[in-house]
Amino acid sequence: MSQRKFMGLGGGATASGPGIARASQRSANAAAEPPYDDEQEFPLIIANMPATPRQKAWAVGIAVLLIVLAAAIAPFARIQLGQINGFVPVLQTALALAEFITAALLFAQFSIQPQRALLALASGYVFSGSFAFLQTLAFPNGYATAGVIGNGLDSPAWLYVLWHTAFPAAILVYGFTKDHSAAGRPGRPAIAAIALAFGCIAATVAALTWMVTAKAEFLPSFYVNDVRHQTPLGNQVNLILLLWNLTALTVLFARMRTILDLWLMVTLLAYLPNFLVAIIGSSVRFTIGWYAARGFVLVGSCMLLTVLLIETMFIYSRLASVIALQRRERANRLLSIDAVTGAIAHELRSPLGAISLNAATGLSHLRAASPELDELENILCDIEADGGRAADIISSIREMTIKTARGGASANVEDIAELTLRLLKHDLLANGVSVTTELQGNIPPVALDGTELQQIVLNLCKNAIDAMSSVPADQRELRLKTALDGGATVHLSVEDSGTGITPRHQERIFDPFFTTKQGGMGLGLAISSNLVARCGGRLRLVKSDVRGSVFELEMPISAPTSSQ
Repeated sequence: MSQRKFMGLGGGATASGPGIARASQRSANAAAEPPYDDEQEFPLIIANMPATPRQKAWAVGIAVLLIVLAAAIAPFARIQLGQINGFVPVLQTALALAEFITAALLFAQFSIQPQRALLALASGYVFSGSFAFLQTLAFPNGYATAGVIGNGLDSPAWLYVLWHTAFPAAILVYGFTKDHSAAGRPGRPAIAAIALAFGCIAATVAALTWMVTAKAEFLPSFYVNDVRHQTPLGNQVNLILLLWNLTALTVLFARMRTILDLWLMVTLLAYLPNFLVAIIGSSVRFTIGWYAARGFVLVGSCMLLTVLLIETMFIYSRLASVIALQRRERANRLLSIDAVTGAIAHELRSPLGAISLNAATGLSHLRAASPELDELENILCDIEADGGRAADIISSIREMTIKTARGGASANVEDIAELTLRLLKHDLLANGVSVTTELQGNIPPVALDGTELQQIVLNLCKNAIDAMSSVPADQRELRLKTALDGGATVHLSVEDSGTGITPRHQERIFDPFFTTKQGGMGLGLAISSNLVARCGGRLRLVKSDVRGSVFELEMPISAPTSSQ
């Protein structure tokens, strides 16, 4: 028997990685396997996608490359180069655009699945892009000789401090709230939250910018008359900013679960040379270290943007494939319906025509002066026979359709269970549900159509997720288990850790139109029970108490098809 674990964002199982991660526990020390194959995955929101081993390898490779480059540049950091006045405006304008586009993509993720953590992170990118561009305006010999705003010396430095303080602060808020943020409803509430966030960001940026530009003389100074002579405050602030960024990096490392967490860590790592050069070397402008540090910042700013664009492209391509498959399936179904209706029309045309002709002949006899009763009797007998023939035709066509659609139907229970979990991945992540599957393996197919079995398992799992909505996130666990009984019956149990079903409701749980959920129709379990019963199986409630409920499917194995 193989046992697999699937993790939701709020789950407490010991799996490596977030989301629905898959592990095969053949022994006590078995290593975790990678998540589902990329071709089978279809996540709905990139921010909640688990980081795959391939992405981790890319991130580690880029991190090592950044460290090697920083180490190679470090010995030459203090060498003074020529002053390139267009460097800062070009680089930081591009950087600000990258930050704003990244923020827009994150706000789009928030509109799909409103979580406060995503809103905080997107706001952090808006803060970062705003202060980066404002520092460009304040930088001397950038857009103006003394800068468009500020005093030309200390204002750019203070805007730099605000820039690299606000971004790690937003990441800290994201890191501490991403696993516990309650998802709201998409649509207008999400748009209203984004609009409110923009208003607060604009007010905060305006107030802080006014303070460090119009009132710069009241703030401590970073330079003494010239940018080549800095005060001790410069190194002290750079050390504080380094520790601040390391704190955010540590929190993300400790709570890393998703692609977003992984590449945010790489982004923060790319920012670190910016402070190390200033502390170890010098924060004097236009040195090799100063130029290189800003290059690292640009790379870090484009890092998450690149990942979001690539993953969005992948999801779009998968969505296009799914839509194409759905259209093809719909066309096939329409062709099947056309074939059935054509067969019905062709077969029924003859008896219905005979009935109409006999009826017209009978009316003619009745309207005659002396109707021939024997002839009328024969006509009525013919009408009765034709009616019976039409009924037989309908029955035979129905039997043919049922035989085509369901005759010899079979499905693998374990494959259906895993497919259902993939379809429910987004719901499991959003609700913080951890999932454990105990699959016996090598179980023969059951005598039930695969689509119907998938709908049954999907309904049971959705009910289980709903039943756990009122329990703490770290206690939500869904367990799927398969077993073979006597070589003739397959068992599939679905267990949740919800609050259970009250005893007075347990007897009616399979009745049509009976439901314990607000807004439910009460048909899911009733239809599922009938579908299982039709193949000779049974759906039953094994147990239900305050620790959760267990539903079990009992299905006969499919008879082997004989070759003719």
